[in-house]
Amino acid sequence: MNAISQEDNWDMVIEPQRSLLDLRLAELWRYRDLVLLFVRRDFVAVYKQTILGPLWYLIQPLLTTITFTVIFGNIASLPTDGLPQFLFYMSGTVVWAYFAECLNKTSNTFVQNANLFGKVYFPRMAVPVSILVSNLITFSIQFGLFVVFVLYFVARGTPIQPRWEWIALSPVLVLMMAGLGLGFGIIISSLTTKYRDLRFLVTFGVQLLMYATPVIYPVSAIPERFQWIILANPMTPIVETFRYAFLGAGTVDTGHLLYSFGFMLAVVFLGSVIFNRVEQTFMDTV
Repeated sequence: MNAISQEDNWDMVIEPQRSLLDLRLAELWRYRDLVLLFVRRDFVAVYKQTILGPLWYLIQPLLTTITFTVIFGNIASLPTDGLPQFLFYMSGTVVWAYFAECLNKTSNTFVQNANLFGKVYFPRMAVPVSILVSNLITFSIQFGLFVVFVLYFVARGTPIQPRWEWIALSPVLVLMMAGLGLGFGIIISSLTTKYRDLRFLVTFGVQLLMYATPVIYPVSAIPERFQWIILANPMTPIVETFRYAFLGAGTVDTGHLLYSFGFMLAVVFLGSVIFNRVEQTFMDTV
């Protein structure tokens, strides 16, 4: 009887996963304080002991935008749907950077945190979720910089026509970017526990994927018979919708957005299932 009463007094019982679909999202919510701790660690550690510190969050998109403007706008003379080149490239840069950072960092979840995972129990999904949140802070800063430049160009009389009904959809677009980054990232992270070569391909693959996304060119610049290839990329409708919402130019289609949203849900579900399976045995292979 004493053994039973002692068991009943436990606040938490840690059990092995029962099935691949036993994702235990409620447990992740109970560890939200730990997630916030990881967010603080990720956000502070990035530019710790640097001279400019958080200013790099603003310098990076500015330098990237200027580079794109000079190379692709002035030298290559790529079209920008009639938009100022600087705003066109900054809009694509800010959106793409959030997705790319989420994917790159979550793809190293198991390898980079193996020592931590081997010492103490907590929901392993807390780490990739914290990466999404910390990158969201960075995205908010860079998005604020983008809005400042939009207001500046409007004040100068540049014909920019924000679409307020689509701007209201911005939180959904951010959610879709986060979901795609999380889904692809945890799939790759799960595979790298056995196939380490994938770590070297991720960064290169993300760079290549950027050129298959309308970051430096609009969809309208692609010959119509080839547009379906670009539109098959689930990030394409997100980038184009974001640009249309804030700048008034872009190829927007509700069907394409629904495709991206469905693709995001499928990738997150598949990634969660694979992640759930690998986290049970990854310490034997990492």
